[in-house]
Amino acid sequence: VQLQASGGGLVQAGGSLRLSCAASGRTFRRYAMGWFRQAPGKEREFVAAISWSGGSTYYADSVKGRFTISRDNAKNTVYLQMTSLKPEDTAVYYCAAGSQPYSGSLARGDWGQGTQVTVSS
Repeated sequence: VQLQASGGGLVQAGGSLRLSCAASGRTFRRYAMGWFRQAPGKEREFVAAISWSGGSTYYADSVKGRFTISRDNAKNTVYLQMTSLKPEDTAVYYCAAGSQPYSGSLARGDWGQGTQVTVSS
């Protein structure tokens, strides 16, 4: 599946952004989806994941309670609603598709290009 992420930008600390990841192909609903991020000089890290049905979601401790992952299978799109943003959330955010909503499975799956999120203090 091909993925296209969008929605990044510059926001002040405490603000919100919603990232979108549009997928091509009719098999989108078969995939678990997730978001990862990579800050300059740091390793890529898992952010959030959602099962193919949307019934199960998973979050990194660092974003739990602030970020919400969701999906619209009719629109072939997965979202990441980010609130209460912090400067440490600054990174390039990537969406990924895999067979299971776990970081290892998603990391081995299909990836989109990243979208930059910058949070100013």
